[in-house]
Order: sequence, then C-alpha cells, then structure tokens
Amino acid sequence: MDLVLGIDLGTGSSKGVLVDGFGSVIATETIAHAIELPRPGWAEVDAERLWWREVCEISRKLTARLPVGAGIKAMCVSGVGPCLVLCDAELRPLRPAILYGIDTRATAEIELLTEELGADAILDQAGTVLSSQAVGPKLEWVYRHEPEVFAKAAGWYGSNSYIAAKLTGEYVMDHHTASQCDPLYATRDFDWNLEWAERICRDLPLPRLVWPTEVIGTVRPDAADATGVPTGTPVVAGTVDAYAEAFSAGVRHPGDLMLMYGSTMFLVQVIDEYRPDPTLWTTAGVERGTLALAAGTSTAGSLIAWLQTITGDAPLDELMAEAGAVPPGSEGLLMLPYLAGERTPVFDPQARGVVAGLTLRHGRGHLIHAAYEGISFGIRQILERFDDAGSSTRTVAVGGGLRSPLWAQTLSDITGRVQLVPEQAIGASYGDALLAAIGIGMVPGDTDWARIEREIVPNPAVVSFYDDLYGTWRELYPSTRDVVHQLTESHPVRDAQH
Repeated sequence: MDLVLGIDLGTGSSKGVLVDGFGSVIATETIAHAIELPRPGWAEVDAERLWWREVCEISRKLTARLPVGAGIKAMCVSGVGPCLVLCDAELRPLRPAILYGIDTRATAEIELLTEELGADAILDQAGTVLSSQAVGPKLEWVYRHEPEVFAKAAGWYGSNSYIAAKLTGEYVMDHHTASQCDPLYATRDFDWNLEWAERICRDLPLPRLVWPTEVIGTVRPDAADATGVPTGTPVVAGTVDAYAEAFSAGVRHPGDLMLMYGSTMFLVQVIDEYRPDPTLWTTAGVERGTLALAAGTSTAGSLIAWLQTITGDAPLDELMAEAGAVPPGSEGLLMLPYLAGERTPVFDPQARGVVAGLTLRHGRGHLIHAAYEGISFGIRQILERFDDAGSSTRTVAVGGGLRSPLWAQTLSDITGRVQLVPEQAIGASYGDALLAAIGIGMVPGDTDWARIEREIVPNPAVVSFYDDLYGTWRELYPSTRDVVHQLTESHPVRDAQH
C-alpha cells in the first residue's frame, strides 16, 4: 500500500495524517500547543523546539502505525503564515519565529516602507498594501531593533520552508508564501521583486522559488533518524496552512471560495486575473500560475474562548445552549470583535473591541451570541469586497468552528450564503497529503478528494432583519474609531508580568 504523509503546523495544534491514493485516511495524530505572547502586539513560536519537535513526534508516531506492507512515498508540510524564521548557516533559529498578522510589532516599519516605496507602487506590484500580515516590515524591524540577529542570519524562512530545509537541506520558498512576504515578491510577475527585496533583505540571500506541488528534495539521513521517515523519501514544498486547507476542500477553480472557521477566520477565493485591492490580499495560488484573493480577521474562535474564560469557564455546550436561546440581534447588543486589532478590511492594529447597547438584563449568552453576529458581520463586509473583485460560484466552509452550529448558521443568515461542508474535516494536513500525492505523480494533477457532506442554508425568516442590522453595525467602527485610538495610545496594554 502506497501512502503519503501530510503535516500541518497550526496556531493551536499540529496535525498529521497518512492517506492512500484514493483519499482514504489511514491514521492521524494531533499535538496541541500554544503560541507565545511575550509583549503586547507580539506573537511568536520557538521554531525548533515546537515546530520541528512536533513534526518529528508526529512522523514517528505515524510511521509506527503503518499497515503491514505499506510505505510512505512522499511527505508535505504546511504551516501558519506568513511567518519569519531567521536562521544561521547551521539552520539554527536565531530568535523566535515572528508570526503572521496577529503580530503587529512592525507598525513603524510599515509606515517607513510605505512612504519610501510608495503605497500605489506596492499595491500594483505586490497586490496589497503593507499591513501586519506582511513579512517585509518584520524583516526591517529585526534589522532596526535586533541588528546582531540580522547580522548573523544566513537565511530566512516561513514555517513550512523551515521544516522543508530541516528535512532536505534545500533553501526554498513556495510562490504563495512568497507572495505574502510583501513587498519582496512581485505577484503580478510570479517572481521576486529584486530591487525591493535587496533593499529589505540586504545581504540575506533569497530562497529559490517553487510551487507548492513541486518535489524540492528528499529526506536526509539525519532527518530520517529524527522523524522515522525513510532516507530518500521525496519532500513536496507545501504552503501556508489556509491555502493547503482550501486545496483539501476542493477550492481549485475561479470563483471557488473557502471560509475557514478557527481562532481567526480566513478566506481564500481563486480568481482568474490579477486584481489588486487595497482592502484584501492578492496572492499567488497553490497551483502553478494561479492567483487568489485572501482576507483574514484577527479574532474569531479566540474571542469565544476569551468570553468563555472571563464568564466562569463553563462547558462550551452549556454556553452554546444559552447563546442559542438568544434571538437574532441579541436583544439590542452589537459587538465589534476587534480585541486584537483587525486585519482585513480595515487594517487597523489599534482597533479594539466595542460592545454597544449593554444593559443589566444581558447575560453571557447575549454576549456570545453578539460575538458570533459581530464576527459574521465582519465576514459579510469582506465578502462584499470579494464580490466587487469577481463573483463567487460556491462557498466551502471548513475548520473547527463548524462544531458550533450557532456560529455557522448565524454566518449564513447574515451573509445570505449557502455554505458547503466537506465530508473530510481534517483540514490542511489532508491538503498536504494531496499535494504530496500530486507532486510525485501518485495521482493526476486535477485529483480532488473533497466530497460535500451537507449544506448550511440561510434562514429566510431572519435575512431581512440582519440586512437592516448590518447597516447599523457598519456605523459602529467609524463612529468609535477616534475614541478607541485615543484610549489605545494613552493606555497601552501592559506586559503580563506587570
């Protein structure tokens, strides 16, 4: 039996899966973990002690569960991104990995590079404006604030390309991840923007660009000893986890859109031509020569987990029952879910959460229901931008948040979208397995393992109500923004040890 190994390094856990050529899952492994938040606005991970250790542990556990006569023909790893991992010549990380848009430390560097290179030029070449999601300003931040680290660096990586280097010794980056390393990559041309990349990277060499389905090398003997995966096993490049998950769900053709429910929400839509939008991210796609639009919130499931904690840490089923008993509109509550700033479409790291209409008669069920509505209103705002760039043909919903029927139904009611839910809910690691299988020619390049299990349909009885409430919700951010910014600037969040 020929099998492929897919591993994904997520925000809250790492997951691995063994899959055969028909898409059947043979075995899975999951390891929960937490990211580090050492200072306000910082989000980090120890790349070697967490990511590499968990890849090794998951690989060893899965190889130990191989059926008799089965073998691993290829492997592929995806991960959170875009991230910044700076390593020395021995591939030792010089500092913790700086994570994607939830790490907002490089605000000054975003302003500096935008002024120097020009906002219009960046949008035209890179496909988006600079934001906390971009890697370029984070490289600039390290150069300015940790010059000794920058001076020792011999290479820079994303989460999946760091693991690929550990496995194979190859210094590569997939085109999609590179296209989120703004402004270093010219998305319009599918290549590095050498002038801007040399300005920001200085003497740091640029990785060799590959597509996510390409075989980049084979497992080295030292990596084989660490992982249990045989020496010489082909390694496929992989990509950012959200895009691997979209691939796993069959989001492959122009107009296909993925909604990923997780700690944050992430959206990916395949498009047929280059369409830069200042409120979205235009990126390279997963398959060679393709393009995609993307968007992401800064909170989603993390907001619900926070509410669960501060309201007594009751079991989630109990909280869902309370929230489910609250009628649409949460009896006069509206919430801006910006507790960690916000990414698309407002790109405001100084945004904060706002609850409007709170009274003594409201309880925790109202707050959780209003949170789901606030998250869903934010997704509707993003989807309107997607529609401006090109109509969606279908919406596929994935992610752990689908375990909350209230969340998924509220989103359909507010957006008016039918959501298709695939049968296989493993996620990005399943997409990695498919990338590996395609990469080695085990299955044809157009193979799609996704099978739709059910639909989530808007409730026509509440759609018009939410249409009216959405207009009110949209007024909440601009009407409170200046006050919130004043509070953010005059009362910054203190470090936890203080």
